[in-house]
Amino acid sequence: MNFTEFHNSWFEIGCFSIYQVRATIPGFDKNNIIRWAKKGYLIRLRQDWYTFLEYRQTPNASLYFAGKIYSPSYISLHTALNFYGLIPEAVTSINSITTSRRTRYINDIGCFTYQSVKSELFFGYVPKTLPGGKTYMMATAEKALIDLLYLYPEYKTQEDMLELRLDYDYMHKELNLDLIHSYLNIINCKALTRRINILFKAYNL
Repeated sequence: MNFTEFHNSWFEIGCFSIYQVRATIPGFDKNNIIRWAKKGYLIRLRQDWYTFLEYRQTPNASLYFAGKIYSPSYISLHTALNFYGLIPEAVTSINSITTSRRTRYINDIGCFTYQSVKSELFFGYVPKTLPGGKTYMMATAEKALIDLLYLYPEYKTQEDMLELRLDYDYMHKELNLDLIHSYLNIINCKALTRRINILFKAYNL
């Protein structure tokens, strides 16, 4: 199989592992992929995971890749807050939540970071769809805030919360406070609930 044939067969999947290819194409020589990557036809996302060069220019392809190359995971924290327009800063890495160990991958697509939580906190995410139909999982805005304050307990005063520069209009018009309270009831962590209440006071909610 030459690269053109491989490209035509696998491009739509977005990213793939060597094991997926070998399971689909019996006898496939993985050295083909290594050679194509060295020639610049493919981008190595992490060990044994690759994508095609064209996806470097595809908007938000990295959001899709994040959930594929490390599973289970969903996008959250600053990446999700930026997605919903809650924070003004551009986010340079894709931040995800996982129940597996904490890790990070840096490649030609970007920087992918994964923060670990207990399995009972692994909820509060919804599917998002990219043009072309590819889907990925992203925290709701409410869960992204909870994940942030759970994983970064240094945010503990009203001044700390205001330094996040959360969008005031979103906080007052779109944030679902009932949903936050339902999440907090599930998590049942007094320290986290206390920090969320401080957040509410800081933004007059």
